Amino acid sequence: MGVAVVTGAGGSLGRAIALRLAQDGHRVAVTDVVEGTLKDTADAVSAVTDQVWSRVVDLRDETALAAFFDEVPRVLGPVSLLVNNAAVYPTVPFLEMTPADYETVHAVNQRGYWLCAQLAGRQMTARPTGDDRSIVNVASITMHGGWEHLAAYVTTKGAAVAMTRALARELGPHGIRVNAVSPGAFKTAAEEIHHDPEAYDAMVLERQSLKRRGTSAELAAVVSFLTGPDAAFVTGQTVEVNGGWVMA
Repeated sequence: MGVAVVTGAGGSLGRAIALRLAQDGHRVAVTDVVEGTLKDTADAVSAVTDQVWSRVVDLRDETALAAFFDEVPRVLGPVSLLVNNAAVYPTVPFLEMTPADYETVHAVNQRGYWLCAQLAGRQMTARPTGDDRSIVNVASITMHGGWEHLAAYVTTKGAAVAMTRALARELGPHGIRVNAVSPGAFKTAAEEIHHDPEAYDAMVLERQSLKRRGTSAELAAVVSFLTGPDAAFVTGQTVEVNGGWVMA
């Protein structure tokens, strides 16, 4: 197995993904902007493997991000797998959103994905084409419904899917696969934005075909598939993991 980088690893989805990739046998580099939750993830992964390394990085800081990717090969080896998971999720009415508000979301959710993919991709293309290398971008169910007060977030998640297809086309000749996973309404800290969590939970279950909430481990299992040998002929695809809320 190779070296996996997981961004946004301090959140519940990122942590589950990092844990699953470690269980799959990868060496894992994790990053987040919140030191405390990142340490919790690194500690959890270290119970699976001693081949884990963490670093606090703000994806808006291009210099720090480049330094992080430069350091990974020295600590664990060259990057062979990237999961672009970090995201910010502000709820602001469209007519009240300032350019600065939008730029903050774009800088993390889209530009950050783009920079990470480029930095990881440069390391991947330097490796033999026989090695399995892949990128997974985390999108969102919100890109389908155009949810109110999430215009900037929804825009960046749609961009993540478009970027996935473009990179799959361009990096495919190098043997690099690029896919996206689109989570539904998983229980995460992002749900704290809802004023009535119980009403939100009921709404989710009403709209889903499967009448239960998904777990972070279930999303991580799909990422594991997309980055594993069973998906060796899969690229440029977006896998919906939403309990049947949106059906592709």
